[in-house]
Amino acid sequence: MGKKNDDEVKNKNKAMENAIESLATRGKAPAFAFALLLILYLAAAIMMSMLAGSDKTIKMLGSEISLYAIAGTFSSIANISIIFLALYFGKPGFVTTLTLLIVQTPVILMAVLKQHNLNSLPGVFGNVLAAIAIVLIYLNNQKVDRYQTRLRDQAVTDRLTGLPNRFACSELVERFIDHGEKFAYVSIDLNHFKSINDTMGRNTGNDVLVEIASRWRNIAEEGLTKTKDILSRESGDEFSLLIRGHRSDAELRETIKCYEQVLSSSLTVDNCDFYITASFGYAEFPTDANNSDSLFTYADAAMQEVKRAGSSEHILRFSPELLKNERTLEIESMIRAALENDTVYFNLQPQFSTEKKLRGFEALARMRDSSGTAVTPSEFIPIAEKVGLIDKLDTSVFRKSAEFFGSVMKETDLDLTLSVNVSVRHLMKNDFLDEVQSVMRDHGIKAENLELEITESIMIDSAEKALQCISDIKKMGIRIAIDDFGTGYSSLSYLYKFPADLLKVDKSFIDKMNTNDSSKEYVGAIIKIGHIMGFDVISEGVEEQEQLDTLKSIGCDYIQGYVWGKPLSPDDARTLILSQSK
Repeated sequence: MGKKNDDEVKNKNKAMENAIESLATRGKAPAFAFALLLILYLAAAIMMSMLAGSDKTIKMLGSEISLYAIAGTFSSIANISIIFLALYFGKPGFVTTLTLLIVQTPVILMAVLKQHNLNSLPGVFGNVLAAIAIVLIYLNNQKVDRYQTRLRDQAVTDRLTGLPNRFACSELVERFIDHGEKFAYVSIDLNHFKSINDTMGRNTGNDVLVEIASRWRNIAEEGLTKTKDILSRESGDEFSLLIRGHRSDAELRETIKCYEQVLSSSLTVDNCDFYITASFGYAEFPTDANNSDSLFTYADAAMQEVKRAGSSEHILRFSPELLKNERTLEIESMIRAALENDTVYFNLQPQFSTEKKLRGFEALARMRDSSGTAVTPSEFIPIAEKVGLIDKLDTSVFRKSAEFFGSVMKETDLDLTLSVNVSVRHLMKNDFLDEVQSVMRDHGIKAENLELEITESIMIDSAEKALQCISDIKKMGIRIAIDDFGTGYSSLSYLYKFPADLLKVDKSFIDKMNTNDSSKEYVGAIIKIGHIMGFDVISEGVEEQEQLDTLKSIGCDYIQGYVWGKPLSPDDARTLILSQSK
């Protein structure tokens, strides 16, 4: 039984090595060409020997030609055959041709000496020159092959981990598809790996990646699963698996489970213990997808869904429900067109104290489709974040709302606040502070009248860099609000370090606040925490008088919602401001 298992492991390893090596091996001349050149050489050599010793002549085109002259032609054919053998067939060609020349040269030389046939003497020198030529060809080919091997290895191998790279994986996928082979592609992403790079540095992060790759490589190479697995590193903290030989989806999941479970024990790097988890999304050819593009997209969609869900289940197979491609692409196209044509606009939702004194406004992004129908923010904001356009959307709304706010503030003596949303992507841009200063300067907005709303998730995504950037913003005199507080995963230790001025209680808590006592107590606890830490507290989504009364009773400072103010157009917001001023 043990021998059978060892054989299975060897077969798996051999299959994997052959698959990868085939990508890094250049095409060679076919075997029949070797045989053809060898036969041509032997035939030419025989003819040359027969003709070289003859003193006969033949008539050709009215002239007599010595057969010895024709022997030279066959000698050239033989030498050309030898050179082609050495040039295109590497070591086998080199050894074969050198052996033939070594055997043939003494024979020709003996014929010259014994028969005193000096006509064969050029053949001896021809063979010597041919031998020198093939030695030089072989040595040069060896040098070129070593260089090409190094280049091919670099082309298909990840330099950090030694695993096959993205290119190798893509080529193997195409090869399996061309052969009609059933297999699964698994997209793998390490969870919260960025925080290791941010807190411990890239060198430590690289060491962690190498250790993870080593554990996973061991599974694939030692045959610890019932399937044939090929592991590759795509980029950064992204890996992939190609799995063949599975008989069912259950067996496929069992294989992936092996790669998940090997991370359950801590990784020790630089005397620090790291606990890493990963998200696995997979799709099968040809069941789920019939081409490589779809296969990659579907597996990645399943992996992204795992990360989004944030549950304890880290493995998911693709299903059509995961993709809403058509609508997503349509919305993305709308966003790009709106940004390009500068048709993104904004509304302003008023914020009041619980005594109904106007505090200021939150600028809200708005967009319409080609028919003029409004697209809801809940639909286009997540897509803008997903496709990397949220920072451009933020900038457009920021500049336009600041232009309006700056102009209307010159007409009144009210001390109001313009609150604008800032995404993590936008905040992390190197020129973000310069952009803020530019907007303030261009539109005459004072720092104390500007507030930037930042989601609490930033405290997990990039805590150190975020805190530094926010500290710089605070030094400028700009206010900071923590948006959607209570919906993320931030700890109180982060909150304590966060230099904010305002907590915004999410609408989801306000909706449930009057349905039971525990919800009311939860909102009350958030307000108390905010006050203990020196923050003002504003509640979003206040739509009913009963909610307003409850918030007043538990000490909320400000409210925002339909009960006192829906999002307004700039003209309506101007009217409200001027009425408050009077």
